[in-house]
Amino acid sequence: MKIPPHLCLPLLACGLSVAQQPSSPVSSPDKLTSIAQSISVTTTLEPLPLAESDRAVNLISPRDQPLVSNSVVDLLRQDPSLNLQARAANGVQADLSLRGTTFEQSLILLNGLRINDPETGHLNLDIPVPLDAVTRIDILHGSGSTFYGSDAIGGAVNLLTQPPPPDLTVVGSAGGGSYSSIEQHLRASYTQGPIATQLTGSRDTSDGFIPDRNYSSNALASETWLTLKPGTTDILLAVSDRPYGANLFYGPYPSWERTKGWFASVQQQLGQRTAASYGYRRHSDLFVLFADQPQIYENNHITTSYETALRRADNLTPNTTLSYGLEADGDSIHSNSLGQHARNQGAGYANLNLRALGRFSLSLGARDEVLSSNGNVFSPSVATAYTLTHTVRLRTSAGHGFRLPTYVDLYYADPTTIGNPNLKPESSWSFEAGLDWNPTNSRLTLTATGFRLQQKDTIDYSKLALATPTLTFAEPYQAVNIQNLNITGAETTLRLRLTTTQQLQFSYTAAHAASPPPNLISEYAYNYAAQNAIFAWNGTLPGAIFGRAGHQINAHTQVNVVQRTQHTAYLLWDVALSRNTGHLRPYLRLLNLSNTGYQEIPQVPLQGRTIIAGTEFNWTTSRH
Repeated sequence: MKIPPHLCLPLLACGLSVAQQPSSPVSSPDKLTSIAQSISVTTTLEPLPLAESDRAVNLISPRDQPLVSNSVVDLLRQDPSLNLQARAANGVQADLSLRGTTFEQSLILLNGLRINDPETGHLNLDIPVPLDAVTRIDILHGSGSTFYGSDAIGGAVNLLTQPPPPDLTVVGSAGGGSYSSIEQHLRASYTQGPIATQLTGSRDTSDGFIPDRNYSSNALASETWLTLKPGTTDILLAVSDRPYGANLFYGPYPSWERTKGWFASVQQQLGQRTAASYGYRRHSDLFVLFADQPQIYENNHITTSYETALRRADNLTPNTTLSYGLEADGDSIHSNSLGQHARNQGAGYANLNLRALGRFSLSLGARDEVLSSNGNVFSPSVATAYTLTHTVRLRTSAGHGFRLPTYVDLYYADPTTIGNPNLKPESSWSFEAGLDWNPTNSRLTLTATGFRLQQKDTIDYSKLALATPTLTFAEPYQAVNIQNLNITGAETTLRLRLTTTQQLQFSYTAAHAASPPPNLISEYAYNYAAQNAIFAWNGTLPGAIFGRAGHQINAHTQVNVVQRTQHTAYLLWDVALSRNTGHLRPYLRLLNLSNTGYQEIPQVPLQGRTIIAGTEFNWTTSRH
């Protein structure tokens, strides 16, 4: 289903953005402190707790939306500032960007540790843990390099886990549907005294909606928490395996690809104010250009990366917190086409957060990153807010961001794409200003933010248009640094609580960059979601219509209207229903109910209407 351009803009203008951004506290420091404590559920010490941030942030809780989505990627579609560009269903492979940036300018974290792939940003969402292991997703809009380092130019997405509830819990589900899809998920946990452990696993398969688009997505994770002196120890082990048909993914070829991931981390609390962490990631990527003739062209890449950090947060006064730390990370690649390369970085950061300075709050941060390739990158940031009235808060922020080139950017070469070992790191300045309106005892809340991103040395793949289409196609894309790619936009949030169990959400984000120079064909930098609107309803079915059974059914419906640059807008409609009581909980998901034919990446079609049905088994011995 396509929407004519003359109808698209008015419809999008009606959508005032929601996703699930938390209402910003505007009444008292005590309320702010209670919120910060309520979400401190991990052993990670963040450089700046998002609950205390004067930035545009979004919190999504998967456990509050059981059976609505089958992957982290699908959950992220609830945030209109995120541009998800999938090549296949169920998050098998997708690109992510924020606020109109490229897919390599966003950072993905797992419990505060980097899981971006140094080979290419195409694999950043090859997440090693199942969705069932994730309890909260924190999304930072705008530059996050002060807090997290390289890649966080558009923002950062932090996947968080937490210890399970007391006693024994087993949650398993199995379902199937269109295109011979099968999904199987398991979460089993046990907590007794100072020991908590959790095992999660998922397996999702499909024959595909066209030839050579079958996939098998598998993930398994084990996490253990030991609460002893001097603090909680968190040990996470995860592995993933995803073979899939890659027909049309990177050109008109019946390709095949298989990625495998291994992730291990240890995080240790050293008292209430200090935490040490270490993470290790190994990832392999096997790509075959012709699935039935692998000998013609094959790429085999193996990357490894590590990160270690020592972080501390001191409460200088009841309303002043100083967070600071040291970090070191490195990565390497062993590839038949890219060669063998390695690099390391070290960094120190500090952030001073002052709350309740009368009507003001202020956050000042800085990070200095030392690169093994010589040189350093200094990334400062500032954010402030002013409580105008007891219901209205104004905020503004600015921050520096940067990104190191991936190994594909630097060293890749084939007949269609050429890397560039002389690429400079990207750098940027991000600015934003907004307001939060939170009327007392009102069912309505509103958040609005305007932003501006000014970039230098942006990495893109481009080529000059030649005289004929044949020659233009034959000319390879080359990795280059481009200048003055500046993005301006706005995001706004409106939530309406209809009843205690039902909520309406309206969301809208727009981003705009200047057109590329004449005769230049850009592969990535100018292919972004110019407008993204979301309408969503969550709740239980009305009891007045469905009787007592209605309150036992969780329901979610979401309509996305997306308009990408130089493309016609399209509409996607999803519906999810699930029982919320009992040991057996049937569920039904209707995806792309409008049966829209669409492409999130040019020349890569995605599947039409999809129906998935199954049952979840939910059992616990806990009485808490």
